[in-house]
Amino acid sequence: MSDEGAQPRSDGHERNDGPPGPAPSDRPHPESRRTTDGIRIDPVVEAEHDRRRAVVSALVEHEPGVLARVSGLVSRRQFNIESLTVGPTTVAGHARITMVVEETDPGVDQLKKQLRKLPVVIAAGEIAGETVSRELVLVKVRGDEPERVHAITEMYDGETIAADPQTITVELTGDESRVDAAIDAYRQFGIVEIARTGQTALARGDVPTTPGEAPAPGCEAARREASDQASRDTASGERQSEGNGPTDAGGDSPRTATTERTGRTEKHGQPPAE
Repeated sequence: MSDEGAQPRSDGHERNDGPPGPAPSDRPHPESRRTTDGIRIDPVVEAEHDRRRAVVSALVEHEPGVLARVSGLVSRRQFNIESLTVGPTTVAGHARITMVVEETDPGVDQLKKQLRKLPVVIAAGEIAGETVSRELVLVKVRGDEPERVHAITEMYDGETIAADPQTITVELTGDESRVDAAIDAYRQFGIVEIARTGQTALARGDVPTTPGEAPAPGCEAARREASDQASRDTASGERQSEGNGPTDAGGDSPRTATTERTGRTEKHGQPPAE
């Protein structure tokens, strides 16, 4: 190959092949981190923010593989999930996934946006306002002091579900703080094993638990709240698009995500946001 027209590179060597342009070392590189799968992490999410605990509810199609798709999204995007529960709802073919996350505000927003992009997700959002939350725990302790174990169980409104000379297994339900306190009380006897279900939650009153979820027939207040929440989500996405550019970490514009979400809402018989 002829050396005619060869151009010097920034490191002093000549480039003899390839089209004209900057050397690889001179090309700009995104400063944000990437996950182990090569997915770029949004620098806005990566910036220093205070973490907070949030409860995110997702209404999904109740079909095989749904939980794997949601958990795969959580794993790829490296969201910090404290607990996850799933179960059917009153609507045939629908299931509710409840996630407790320890994330920054941008992280919570990013999780909601990414969930809404999944075709199996009907609606997703943070449970706002007053909620009712519970979780169940099974605690197996040593059986050396059955009377004292029984006293602690009664104090926390629990139930002994199995007992033998070696161990005692009790069942308790309550909010997270009550379950944590009960576990601490059992430590004096020697805890052998613990199994916790994770937190599940519902919004109080006639407000839908999942923003955008279709309310029960006749629930006008819930229907208005669902419509208002969808409008707020759309407005928030448009403002973020104007302030942060046309794309988010997933590569789609907030407006596109909103349009896709509206399309899914229409598909499942719910009115789109005005």
